[in-house]
Amino acid sequence: MITGKNYIGTRQSSKSGITYKTFNPELNTENPWVFHEASSDEIEEAVQLASQAFEGYRNISGKKKSEFLNAIADEMEALGDELLETYMQESGLPRGRAEGERGRTLFQLRSFAELVAEGSWIEASIDTGIPDRKPAPKPDLRKMLIPIGPVVVFGSSNFPFAYSTAGGDTASALAAGCPVIVKSHPMHSGTGELVASAVIKAAQKTGMPDGVFSNLNSSGVEVGAKLVQHPGVKAVGFTGSIKGGRALFDLAAKREEPIPVFAEMGSVNPVVALPSALKEKSDFWAQQYAGSITLGTGQFCTSPGLIIGIKGNNLTEFTQALGEKIMAIDPSCMLHPNIHGAFNNLKEEVSGQPEVNVVAAYEKEVKANYAQQKIITVEGKTFLENSTLHKEVFGPFSVVIQCRDSKELVAIIKKLEGQLTGTILGEEAEIREHGDIVEALQNRVGRIIFNGVPTGVEVCPSMQHGGPYPASTDSRFTAVGIHSIKRWVRPFSYQDWPDALLPGELKNDNPLGISRLVNGEKTRTEL
Repeated sequence: MITGKNYIGTRQSSKSGITYKTFNPELNTENPWVFHEASSDEIEEAVQLASQAFEGYRNISGKKKSEFLNAIADEMEALGDELLETYMQESGLPRGRAEGERGRTLFQLRSFAELVAEGSWIEASIDTGIPDRKPAPKPDLRKMLIPIGPVVVFGSSNFPFAYSTAGGDTASALAAGCPVIVKSHPMHSGTGELVASAVIKAAQKTGMPDGVFSNLNSSGVEVGAKLVQHPGVKAVGFTGSIKGGRALFDLAAKREEPIPVFAEMGSVNPVVALPSALKEKSDFWAQQYAGSITLGTGQFCTSPGLIIGIKGNNLTEFTQALGEKIMAIDPSCMLHPNIHGAFNNLKEEVSGQPEVNVVAAYEKEVKANYAQQKIITVEGKTFLENSTLHKEVFGPFSVVIQCRDSKELVAIIKKLEGQLTGTILGEEAEIREHGDIVEALQNRVGRIIFNGVPTGVEVCPSMQHGGPYPASTDSRFTAVGIHSIKRWVRPFSYQDWPDALLPGELKNDNPLGISRLVNGEKTRTEL
C-alpha cells in the first residue's frame, strides 16, 4: 500500500506540509497518490539513525548481510503485480520492461548476497613480520577493505528499479556494510515506496539495525543538497544528468570533510562504422541501429547518439537505410512530460545548427509524451567546429558524422568528452589497420564494443559501466557488477596487531576460509 510517507528507518513519517504527486505519461494525467517531501528534521533523523546503525552494521558478518540482501529480493518479488503496475503508471514503460528490470534488480541483489557470503571480496593481504631482519625489523602488516559509512543514493529517472531504491548502488553499499539513505526520484515515488517497504521488511526479518535503510521523498533539489552536505553522510551514488551530478559533486567537494560522489552521467556513445562493415552488411547494421536508437524510447545512458563513418557510397547507403528503418518504428512514450519537452527542445537545437541535413524525422501526429525520432547528418569539419552538435539528446535521436578520412575520424573521437561506451563496426583486418582509432576510443570510453550495439549492459564481474568525465565522476570504478562494491570501502591496515584481536578475515587460522594474498601468494590455507 502506498502511503506517500517517508521511511526513517522502520518508522514512517510525514512532518512536512510540502506535497506532490507523480505523473502517468501514458495517460497524460497525475497519479492519485500524494507524497510528503522530507522535512529538515526528518533528514536529520534519517542521517543520525544511519550513523548509529553503522556502528553495528559494519561488523555484521558476510553471511548475515547475505541473508539480508536475499530477503530484500524475496520481499520485492513478493510485491507482485502491485509493484509492476505502479512502475508502469509512473514511467509509461510497458510491462515487459518492468518485468525485465525487476529481474535484473533481483539478480543484482542476489549476486551481492553471494559475493559477501563467500567473503574474499575484501581483498585480505598479509605480509608477516621478520623481527630479526637487518638493518631494521619488518613489521607484521595485514590489510583489508572496510566500509566507509552511511551512503546517500539518488534514484534515477530512467530505471525505477535497477538504478533506484534497491538498485545497484543500494545493493552494493549494503553489501559493503554501509547503511543507505535513498533520495527517491520524484517521477516514481510510489514505486520507490513499495520497494522501500520490501527493504524494511527484509531488514526486520533478518535482524538488521534500525536505520540501515531509509527512503526520503522530494520533488525538488533541496532534500538532496542537504543530504550531501550533512557531515554524517560519507559517500553519494547518483545516476542522471551532467548538471545534476556535477552539482552534487561540487557540493560534496566544498564540505569541511569532502566526500566521494560516484555519479554516472551523460554519454553519446560514439559508434565508428568502418567501410568494410557498411560494404558487406549495410542494411543489417541500419536495422540494428534503428532498433538501438529507439530502444526504451532512446532513454538509455548507452543509446548510440553518434555514428561516425568515412564519406562515400557505403556510408551514404547506410545513412539512407537507417533513416528508412527508423521511420518504420512506431514512436513510444517517454518517462515524463518534462523529459519529453527537454528532448524536443534539444532535438531542435541540435538539428537547427548550420550545415545540418535531416535524414529522417517522424512528423506524424503522436499521443502526448510520445517521442518522434530523428536522424541528422553533418560533415566531420562541421562537427569539429560546433560543440552544440556534441550534446547528448536524451531520446530517440542520432547524428551521422561524415568524415573525409580516417585522420579526421580520429580527430573527432579525440575531441569528444568522456563516454560510457565506444563501438567499432568492421572486419578484423580493417580494424587491425586502424589501431589509432582503437586507441583514441580507449582514451575516451569505459567499454569498447566490437560489431554490436551499445544498448544492453550485462550485469557481471567483467562489465565496466563508467568512463572518463562526464560519463562518470571517477572512471576507476564501475556502477554495474560486483566490483561496484569497491566504491563504498577503503583499505585499512593493522600493524603488529595481536592475532586474537584481528578480524576473522586476517587471523592466522583463516576461520572464514577466504582467499587471501599471503606474502605475495594467493592462498586459502592458514598461517
